[in-house]
Amino acid sequence: MRLRRLAFPGGGAEATAICDQVPRRRRLPAVFITVAFAVAALVACSSPSPVNTQGARVLHLTIASRFVHGAMPLTLVTPAGGGADRPLLVFLHGRSPYDNNSQDTDQMFAALHALGPLAPDIAFPYGDTSYWHNRASGAWASYVLDEVIPKALTVLHADPHRVAIGGISMGGFGAYALARLDPGRFCAVGGHSAAIWPTFTSPGIDPPAFDNASDFARNDVIAAARANPKLYGHTQLWLDVGAQDPYFIAADRQLASALHIQLHMWPGAHDLGYWNAHWSDYLGFYAHALATCGYGQAHPESEGA
Repeated sequence: MRLRRLAFPGGGAEATAICDQVPRRRRLPAVFITVAFAVAALVACSSPSPVNTQGARVLHLTIASRFVHGAMPLTLVTPAGGGADRPLLVFLHGRSPYDNNSQDTDQMFAALHALGPLAPDIAFPYGDTSYWHNRASGAWASYVLDEVIPKALTVLHADPHRVAIGGISMGGFGAYALARLDPGRFCAVGGHSAAIWPTFTSPGIDPPAFDNASDFARNDVIAAARANPKLYGHTQLWLDVGAQDPYFIAADRQLASALHIQLHMWPGAHDLGYWNAHWSDYLGFYAHALATCGYGQAHPESEGA
């Protein structure tokens, strides 16, 4: 796999282009943005600067999805040393072009390597600009729960009893929205600069985060948490946001308050520099949660065995 960093004008944002052909969905949203990013990626791929994977194995697959009606890319990462029965982390990308590849960095692979035998396998699905919930453009939540996770578990021979879900920006919202739909499935849920919207409107976002007011109401994680602060049960929860994040500090605070959990806040904005500085914190949280998941508790299917 060839990976190449991209620099975006205005704010010093940087990305990583995956220099492999990406399967295309039948639907082509945000055509001009997508084309512009593809051109930038093509230029970047002409002079590769590989990311150091620290011995991790990276697999590129596609899922012929019946839920979102297309061939969807799925990247799987197995830490150095490999082996079956590792826990699985499902990590959801953000909405903007550089968020989509924010995981393919030296810092992520270094943090994963540093975990040694506690390092999980990681699945990075592709979610377009969906905000990872079932909506008019496709059943994106069902795609993750019923296609991505089973595929990753099968290919990686990972432990189906130790699965966590998290994500950056749009993916952080998606992790909390998805985990509500399958209580008890996940050992941990994490949102990093989570793109939580407190109302139906999502200013400056095109296409919007929600199709309409009803779609928002079905996926309002703040309202759900206020109605039931224990809706995630024994799942370990994490939220963090940059102290200079211009978008989501207030809403992330509302969600953390509703769930009675800590909101981790460090210097930084809503960009790759902030996330890269905290991959060790993120993966350390997931590794610990996965290592202790279900400790002293039998899995339902094993009770009475």
